[in-house]
Amino acid sequence: MRTTAARAAALTAVLALTGLLPWLSGTDPALSLLRARSAEQEPTPEALAAIRTDLGLDAGPVALLGRWAAGLLHGDLGVSWVSGTEVPPAVLAGLRVSLTLMGAAAAVALLTGAALAAPAALRGRAGTGTAAAVLAALPEFLLALLLLISAGVWLGWLPTSGWTGPAHLVLPALALGIPAGALLGRLVAEALPAVLEERWVELWRGAGTSRRYVTAAALRRALPPLIPQFAMVAVGLTGGAVAVETVFAVPGLGRTALGAAKSQDLPLLQGAVLALLMLGLLAGAVGAAVRRRLLGPALRAASLTLPTARPTPVPPAVPLALGAVLLVTIGWGLLREPYAIHTTARLAAPSAAHPLGTDALGRDVLARLGHGAVPTIGTAAAVCLLACLIGLLLGFLPDTATGFADVTNALPPVVAGIVVAAVTGPGTGAAALAVTLTAWPPLASHAAALTQEVRASAFLTAQRAMGASPLWILSRHVLPAVAGPVARHAVLRLPGTALALASLGFLGLGAQPPTPEWGLLLNESADYAERAPVAALAPAAALALLAALAVTLAATTTRRRTTTSQRKTLSLAR
Repeated sequence: MRTTAARAAALTAVLALTGLLPWLSGTDPALSLLRARSAEQEPTPEALAAIRTDLGLDAGPVALLGRWAAGLLHGDLGVSWVSGTEVPPAVLAGLRVSLTLMGAAAAVALLTGAALAAPAALRGRAGTGTAAAVLAALPEFLLALLLLISAGVWLGWLPTSGWTGPAHLVLPALALGIPAGALLGRLVAEALPAVLEERWVELWRGAGTSRRYVTAAALRRALPPLIPQFAMVAVGLTGGAVAVETVFAVPGLGRTALGAAKSQDLPLLQGAVLALLMLGLLAGAVGAAVRRRLLGPALRAASLTLPTARPTPVPPAVPLALGAVLLVTIGWGLLREPYAIHTTARLAAPSAAHPLGTDALGRDVLARLGHGAVPTIGTAAAVCLLACLIGLLLGFLPDTATGFADVTNALPPVVAGIVVAAVTGPGTGAAALAVTLTAWPPLASHAAALTQEVRASAFLTAQRAMGASPLWILSRHVLPAVAGPVARHAVLRLPGTALALASLGFLGLGAQPPTPEWGLLLNESADYAERAPVAALAPAAALALLAALAVTLAATTTRRRTTTSQRKTLSLAR
């Protein structure tokens, strides 16, 4: 019941903010629509008045929102303010494309995740996760550009734009699926080794059970807390594919929503956002059903036994080496001038004067990389910390967290950025707030799943029977079991958060040029990636190093041990 109420509240709030977008931004919707319909037409008072009269804009935002809601109850999504066509066909066309792309990208993600999690299943212990971290941090739009240039332009293997056949599906699916699969593979690889050390695994192996059957059972045991993440990744592959859809000119739902938001075509924007939100709710419901099926009656009977989690062994030399490379690069760049323009040295190759080359204005790439470290890492770290705290807080209210997360996760960060920038104005703060609003759902969903399993475990049942207070149970058992995995999950998302901030900056909603923010550098270098690949790849390499460093540091410093009181309680429970 609380989950349904939370979903309804979140859905209403998002749709209301979307419907009020033009008025929240302080711009005249009639002017935006005139420019979208005909860029050459002069915005005369007569032309603007005609648009207001035709669309009923003079009635005000609340009246328009009420009119749209009344039509929605009768299945009427209205007519596009720009094209004059019915909204449902446009939304359904974009949804079909996005669902097809989502299915292909999900298949790529599952294959990638399985490949990265396979060593943990075979060895019974997780590795450092460096490869998964680097792949997860690889910007989707940069990977899309690299695939477009290499496989599409240079080799000519696959088409580079459009949506007319299966061949057009390959490159976008790879660009979306590889980073998503790396994230899922890392989460599974971290959860699986602890399960493989449980007592039942040893007994099954001693009884002669095949390795394949034991691994399958261990996966079934490890997957329930991660099922919500799979559902959220699936939705993110649909609504969050705006950049990839733009690179390959794919007419998907995310691109449709972005175009409608830019032109302030409210009926089309509301229809696209509603479809994305309903898709999020459906994915969340399916994920919850699968998770309940995997857990069986143990969740209701409070008979779960928690795996004894242990830290992932990481040689200290790994984070030290990664940190040294990153610090030397940043320090070297800080000694150079990041804003000096040399028009005679534009897109210069690496040399003694410019170790990483120059950009399109002749500015030193190494200098801009060094000076952009603080705004990039600092803002992304602050957003990850805030999202982690929100996720942990809501995770202790599983029903509420699930309801809000299902809706919020379906909202593309770009659309959230547009809404926030409309209220607060563009800037780094607006971008940080927008990314925070869309960054907490996976963490909250992860925390909620873990909280439900901890509360249904056998040792907590014994603690309650011994008279332990709820505060004692929460602080000594539930919080330690949940905080560690969720914190590592947040660290894994640090580079992706930096890219989300940069994407908003590229659209004019966040960091603005000439700020040398790393993601903004990536966006600025996208147009000349073929001519100056070193300058284009330098910020991507820096983000990859940041990802690897963050993950290995988290694995080195974070310790998840079963507390002494838990061991005593478990012995009493036996």
